[in-house]
Amino acid sequence: MRAQRPRSTLTLLGTLTTAATLALGTAGPATAAERPAPVHHTAAAAHGLTSDLASVTELLAQRLLLADKVAAAKYGTDTPIDDPEREARILDDVRTRAAGLGLDPDAMAAVFRDQIEANKLVQRGLYARWDANPGERPTERPDLAKEVRPALDRITTRLLAALDDTERARTLPSCGPRLVTAAGWSAYTHRLDGLHLKGLGRALPSVCAAP
Repeated sequence: MRAQRPRSTLTLLGTLTTAATLALGTAGPATAAERPAPVHHTAAAAHGLTSDLASVTELLAQRLLLADKVAAAKYGTDTPIDDPEREARILDDVRTRAAGLGLDPDAMAAVFRDQIEANKLVQRGLYARWDANPGERPTERPDLAKEVRPALDRITTRLLAALDDTERARTLPSCGPRLVTAAGWSAYTHRLDGLHLKGLGRALPSVCAAP
């Protein structure tokens, strides 16, 4: 059974989100050409800016940023943000692959359920932004089947491996604060705006687990 996130950690996450929003501004996330390359975790660790959970939060941030392409692919079409059948297939696949790695299938499904909900949170926020500001609407429609979903699938593989590698770290009582620290650094390196910070917060609750 997963441990409930302490209230103090939730408060810390809220503080981090507010501080990061003020520091980074509310403009949309940088484009691939503008966004600085993520700082190597070893260099960040040398300055006390990250933790052993950075491999996880880096992938959470990367997956979250793909929500922009998912939204751009769906916006203005009949394809809904919510897709219960596909979501169920993803979670079934995660359970199967988690079992093969010796991980708790239900715990891993909970982590990925949070990723799906975080992605949809960002999609809804982008829809609202584009509805209110037509000039910001995407000018290109990514191919959902050939481009976006394969990228999400690749991150699924890497994220399951990272969760496996950090299994012990995720059971420690200090997991919550260390996760928030790592998430803060990932948010900084990817220049996440307020909407994406909220999405990153939504992606975190099930990462830490009870021993």
